Amino acid sequence: MNDDLAKLLAFVDKGGLGRRAFLGRTAAFGLTAALGTTLLPQGLKAQEAKKGGVVKLGLQGGESTDTLDPGLANAPAKNNVVRQWGDTIVEVAPDKALVPRLAESFEGSADSVTWTFRIRKGVKFHDGSEMTPEDVAATYRRHSDENSKSGAFGIMEGIKEITVDGDNVVITLKSGNSDLPYLLADYHLQIQPKGGMDNPDAGIGTGPYKLVSFEPGLRYVFERFADHWDPARGHYDGVEVLVINDTTARTAALQSGQVHAINRVDPKVAKLLSRAPGVQVKSIPGPGHYVFIMQVDKPPFDNKELRLALKYAINRQEMVDKILDGFGTVGNDFPINASYPLFDESLPQREFSLEKAAEHYKASGHDGSPIELYVAEGAFPGAVDAAALFQASAQQAGIPLEVMRVPDDGYWADVWNVKPFCASYWSGRPVQDQMYSVPYLSNAEWNDTRFRNQEFDDLIIAARAELDEAKRKEMYSQAAMILREEGGVIVPMFNDSVDAISEGIAGWIDDPQMELMNGFLTQKTWFA
Repeated sequence: MNDDLAKLLAFVDKGGLGRRAFLGRTAAFGLTAALGTTLLPQGLKAQEAKKGGVVKLGLQGGESTDTLDPGLANAPAKNNVVRQWGDTIVEVAPDKALVPRLAESFEGSADSVTWTFRIRKGVKFHDGSEMTPEDVAATYRRHSDENSKSGAFGIMEGIKEITVDGDNVVITLKSGNSDLPYLLADYHLQIQPKGGMDNPDAGIGTGPYKLVSFEPGLRYVFERFADHWDPARGHYDGVEVLVINDTTARTAALQSGQVHAINRVDPKVAKLLSRAPGVQVKSIPGPGHYVFIMQVDKPPFDNKELRLALKYAINRQEMVDKILDGFGTVGNDFPINASYPLFDESLPQREFSLEKAAEHYKASGHDGSPIELYVAEGAFPGAVDAAALFQASAQQAGIPLEVMRVPDDGYWADVWNVKPFCASYWSGRPVQDQMYSVPYLSNAEWNDTRFRNQEFDDLIIAARAELDEAKRKEMYSQAAMILREEGGVIVPMFNDSVDAISEGIAGWIDDPQMELMNGFLTQKTWFA
């Protein structure tokens, strides 16, 4: 690494310049954001890793309707599975640094409108074909197509053009975005042969493990891909993912040795489980949050007064205490917390108020018919109990909330993004632009609250190109307040990610971005 780049990175790390601003200015400094092994966080190096064995995961969040199309990954089991067979061009490390994957380097123009990614050579897909820059470009074209059903569409729709220039993929945006490299680390954007245009759910990628068999909602089996390009990843001979949606059964499977790691440990048993022999409980605070979502284009949730009544009727601290057992913090009806660098701590906290809830409910003119909230235990740990607490406090304010409990299987296909009021969760994202763009921009494919607000859209899009971090923070603060007051999302709590692993697993790295090391447990750990 040259001296100029070393000095600049030292300046960045001491807080002199935000890393996102740094990325947007690399061209202005005449530098390329070349990411080599010298920039890898030490925790990602695996010199001590041992090879061998089959690691088994017991995961919540799978169902019989599951597909291998990464664009449709919308629940924990599927989100983790795409990490087995796929790679993105960059990766966000636990400390939010960017790590090179299928791109060796990248460079942004001074205005952050044009980005050039140099694609790694000699990388093979599981079908034996060699990955090319055109495969990368085709992947992005598929996810950014206006007819795409991809969960990444909200972050990709700002792309104007994607071209290939030799070993480079050149992305031209409609307007500048200094966060683009972070966005391309999204787990939906696994690079596929021909972009997945022909067969998006083939499960063929460049990842460390090759798909052997797939039983939707039950079991995924992988074997180590012998031709994987990165010797520092994928230390197991194989991976078996078992879908175990029942919380008690999942915990028992870990304790009995049936599996080596589980996600979504019930916070109410986490402390007890941590004392069990041979088990380690890993709790990491981060941007993940549990939500109740109202579709604002369907009655009675098209009534702002009714939405406000429900937002004031939820006792957030009670939920953190009773549902999370303290493994989290209260939310404020927008999806950002202090884990984001541009979080505004001065924004007022919405407090539980039966009086205000009753006032807004009366002002709504609602006819008193049951307001149905759909929930399954698999929506988030403790979701059914959380809904019961919500129902009890709402009824104290005279709001006729009724909990409709439904099965876990089919929840993410038939309830979430379908029913007008349901429980859900978001794992959070590396940057605010991504967290706002995926579910809240008007044209986002996963706009599960049907929130459409031009002022909000304009603020998010303008913030992408703003390199002055003070101005950018103010834009995000304004957007947060619009969503908080006008939107259909109720964010009662931000959850710690609570996983549990066998003591036989070595190489664990705390990663706040998503459960099980942001889905990289099988790539980065090994058997001791």
